[in-house]
Amino acid sequence: MASYIERRKFLATLGGAAVAWPLAARAQQGERIRRVGVLMNLASDDAEGQARLAAFHQGLQQLGWTVGRNVQIDYRWGAGDADRIRKFAAQLVALTPDVILSTGSPSAAALQQATRTVPIVFVTVVDPVSSGFVDSLARPGGNITGFSLYEYSISGKWLGLLKEIAPGITRAAVIRDPALTAGGGQLGVIQAVAPLVGAEVIPVNVRDAGEIERAITAFARSPNGGLIVTGSTLAAIHRDLIVTLAARHKLPAVYFQRYFVVGGGLISYGSGLVDQYRDAAGYVDRILKGEKPADLPVQAPTKYELVINLKTAKTRPSHDSTLVTPHNAPFSTYKEARVHLTSWQRGGLAARGARAAVGADAPDFRVDGDCE
Repeated sequence: MASYIERRKFLATLGGAAVAWPLAARAQQGERIRRVGVLMNLASDDAEGQARLAAFHQGLQQLGWTVGRNVQIDYRWGAGDADRIRKFAAQLVALTPDVILSTGSPSAAALQQATRTVPIVFVTVVDPVSSGFVDSLARPGGNITGFSLYEYSISGKWLGLLKEIAPGITRAAVIRDPALTAGGGQLGVIQAVAPLVGAEVIPVNVRDAGEIERAITAFARSPNGGLIVTGSTLAAIHRDLIVTLAARHKLPAVYFQRYFVVGGGLISYGSGLVDQYRDAAGYVDRILKGEKPADLPVQAPTKYELVINLKTAKTRPSHDSTLVTPHNAPFSTYKEARVHLTSWQRGGLAARGARAAVGADAPDFRVDGDCE
């Protein structure tokens, strides 16, 4: 009987050791579950938002972080609603994460209001210095750093592109978020360039869908108009409506990001957002390993892409778009695309060293290269 009891004690001890051993081993290696918050500016069912998160996850995995093993990720989706973003920012901070990934200026502003201690890495932010997020790009100086979307001079190129694809344009509706510091900055650059290309600029606010539809419909009643969609979370939220209105009123339009063109828009010129999320994983990794946001400089894009939707281009009337019909021929082959893009490069509108590529089954082509 005594031997049986001793054997039971031995097996119980062995079983306990078997359960505790992996945890003890992890503790000895200094490995613990780290917590990362993610405040997204889009809706949870937005395909673009899911693509960005996939890139972020891929970046973390490549750096050795696996959800459920050594990292936990808490998500909140703001869907462009300011009150919701503020609420979710407070919720994420209350979870005391090791670092938070913030997307867009409204999210960064809400998180900065909620905490001055939890490290924050932002993406898709225009002009983080003027927005008050960092002291300088080289030395952020606080608990926040990240990746800027572009600098303001690119806004002037959007108007240049609009005149290039539709030389008859004399009026440009500029869709912007007036609540953003960056919204005013982008508009200011476009207004400065406008007299040089002979265009009148009309600001259009993007506070809600009704305002967008009324403004674009009223703008389209007069001839020789085109659209420029500047960078903002609200423009991204309402992108399907904006693209639909541009098509309905036959307005040539230039967008700040590729996903507008994938959704049927004509042309875009901007940096790659998905790449920013993959790069942001690198900053999150460095912070989880002990570095401070104040010591990590804000990074600017090193590559811009020009994207044109060929299907949309073919629907444009030949009399108002040289892009659609170079040499009075359908804009459909690789050779024609290459010849026409060469003229863009000479004009300084495409990135230096750009390459043209037409996807076999895609409705658009893209020009990639180092930014000027």
